[in-house]
Amino acid sequence: MARQPDSSDCSRRPPNVPMNVHMRPSVLVIEDSASVRRLIDVCLRPTGAEIRSAEDGLVGLQAAWETVPDVIVLDIGLPGLDGWGVLSRLRADDRTAEVRVLVLTAHAQPEMADRAAADGADAFMTKPFRPDDLRETIETLVADARAAATA
Repeated sequence: MARQPDSSDCSRRPPNVPMNVHMRPSVLVIEDSASVRRLIDVCLRPTGAEIRSAEDGLVGLQAAWETVPDVIVLDIGLPGLDGWGVLSRLRADDRTAEVRVLVLTAHAQPEMADRAAADGADAFMTKPFRPDDLRETIETLVADARAAATA
């Protein structure tokens, strides 16, 4: 039987304000499954990140435009507006065009990863995921975003 993840496993920045490397990283999770949102929260809590979530694509897109997080964790199979639609709109908007996006999906086909990259995602991961892999990927994306903001 697999062990349940816990905290050992695992700042909002106003729009148009340069990222301050001393601020807590912010992560927006756009995921319709409450259990997956909770798991991501448990995985990322030890990083000190401010974690916000949305359970459908339209609410998630609005939250991204309002908060401009460091990283967005984006499911593909979302109600309202699917993840592909969210990603397209994020990339088309100046407020979120440079926000790092991790596509996290249960669809493990290679063409899904190819499409995510072609559509502008910065990383791709399938469910189920290893908590350490998720945390490391998010930390790398935050570091990349902050390096780009100070360059």
